[in-house]
Formats: sequence, C-alpha cells, structure tokens
Amino acid sequence: MDMLKVDGLTKVYNGNVTYEALSDIHFTVEKGEFVGIMGPSGSGKTTLLNMVSTIDAPTSGEVYINGQQPFRLKKNDIAVFRRRELGFVFQDFNLLDTLTIGENIVLPLTLDTKGIRAMNRKLAEVAEKLAITDILRKRTYEVSGGQRQRAAIARAIIHSPSLLLADEPTGNLDSKSARNVMEMMADINQTDQTTTMLVTHDALAASYCHRVVFIKDGALVNEIVRGKNRQTFFQEIIDKLSLLGGVSHELSSVRFS
Repeated sequence: MDMLKVDGLTKVYNGNVTYEALSDIHFTVEKGEFVGIMGPSGSGKTTLLNMVSTIDAPTSGEVYINGQQPFRLKKNDIAVFRRRELGFVFQDFNLLDTLTIGENIVLPLTLDTKGIRAMNRKLAEVAEKLAITDILRKRTYEVSGGQRQRAAIARAIIHSPSLLLADEPTGNLDSKSARNVMEMMADINQTDQTTTMLVTHDALAASYCHRVVFIKDGALVNEIVRGKNRQTFFQEIIDKLSLLGGVSHELSSVRFS
C-alpha cells in the first residue's frame, strides 16, 4: 500500500521573476519504506519536503498521505492532520530549552490531551528504544547533540505517525553521532514499519535508506535501490551525486565504515 503518493506536483513562486521550484513530480512511497531525497542545493528538495509536510501548498498536483488529501482539508483540520499523521525531525533539533528532554518528547501527546499515565507509558517505551532513559529529566543544554537529536526523533515518533519526515537530521552532528542517529532511524523503520522520508546532502545518511530519489532543477532525474550491501550503495550514491553536479563540499566527506 502507498503511504505517500505525489501526483503531478508543481510549485511556482511568483515574484519579480517567476520561478518554478518543482515541475510535475510523480512518485510514491510504500508503507514501511525508507526513502531518501537528494540533489544539489536549490534542486527543490526542501520545497518537495514542505509540500509533503503540508507546510506549503502546491501550485498544482496532489499529495496523498495514508489515503487522505491534506490540501483538501480546512486550515484547522490540516493542522490536526499534520500533528496526528506526521512526525518531523529537523537539522537543528527544534527542542524547547525551557522544558526537560522528557517534556519535549511528550509534547505531541499533550496537544491531543492524552492522560498522564498513557503519556508516561509511551515516553518510557520510546526513551528505552532510543537509549535516552537516563537523560529525560535533563535540560536540552545539558546533553550532547547526538542525544538531542535522539530526543527529537523520540518526539517525532511518540504518537506513531503514518509518515516520518527528516530534514538533514545529521547536519549538525559529528560523524559518530550521525551514524548512531541513522542506525536508530533505520531500526525504527524496520521494527515499527514507520514509513520514512529523509532529505539529506549526506551520502552516508542516505545509505541507510532502501531507495534514494535524486532531484535536480525541480525535476526527478534518477533513483537507485539498495541491494544487500550498504557500502556498495554508499558508493553508488556518491557517484550519482557527482554526476548531478553536487558541489564537492555538499558531498559526504565522511569515510564509510
């Protein structure tokens, strides 16, 4: 079953110069799949993510998530849909410094006024899964970047979203923390069958996906599917990016291990 279907998605920005950021994009993501989106800066990756996440509306075309068309909903209903169906992981964590790590993680549940007992049970489950039980009472500035990103992932999955969207989740992490975070995301995808879409510049992060779709100048240009060997997949991703004209600093400088 398709968890995400993007059908003829086009986005045009009208300013002094009309700019087509996305041009007639068609693709699907099956339930339980882990898909990466890659391409040079300005290729349309973030625009695509913003459409799928319902933050920005397309000029034309449709987005279907879990069989629903969020852009056909009223504004308030879109907000509820986003909160219940989607989970978000960002490059800069987006955690609130005024709250503890535990309070940050349960935030999506408090918005839907779940009972305290149910919230605590879910928090304990998700914290154990991401190996952060010992930091739940700490503040965000008392823990490492890797721990913060794991807390952000916990917050993104605590309400069991239909679709998990990650935007450069390893962008602010050192290579060891980045690898750790990607292993956890891959594990969540595998054990919980959480459908995941990852936008990244980092070939190492993308090598954890089942499939990587490449975008350039607002159009889908290629995709590759991972075989059994992640090392081979990593190398294929690097090769494809260099063909796309990804600037060298955008390519992963992390050595595969």
